[in-house]
Amino acid sequence: MSDHWLYQIRFKLSPENASLVHSSIRGNFFDDILKILERHNATAICQYDAFAGYVAEAERNGIAEYPLYKWTKATIEDEEKKAKHLSSFAIYVNEAQIYSKDQADAIEYDLRPLLANGRIIALTKHDSNPQNNPQPPAHLR
Repeated sequence: MSDHWLYQIRFKLSPENASLVHSSIRGNFFDDILKILERHNATAICQYDAFAGYVAEAERNGIAEYPLYKWTKATIEDEEKKAKHLSSFAIYVNEAQIYSKDQADAIEYDLRPLLANGRIIALTKHDSNPQNNPQPPAHLR
């Protein structure tokens, strides 16, 4: 049976480097990441920024249509979780949050040397299978 799930690559920076990215200083370490992403028509989105954008959109449009609103809002309001997500980046390809396994594998392959040399501190591949992804606790649904 072929794999029918879609994927997303995520990477994590040290808190110091993540802070530089958020301040627009970036430095050469991030230029290396951007060059790789450009080859794949991809961009890196800070997880915290994506979550905050989701919450803001839900509040503009009415939270009833946003099933993850309560959970996401609780996440961005928790200082420990905020710090964690400020250092984490999701890769979007052609503006899509999830994409084929082949695309994910190619990006992962190209980023792996940056993990080996410490430019990024974690590199993960996530699939869209709900069984492999956390679900909101009952009190935040």
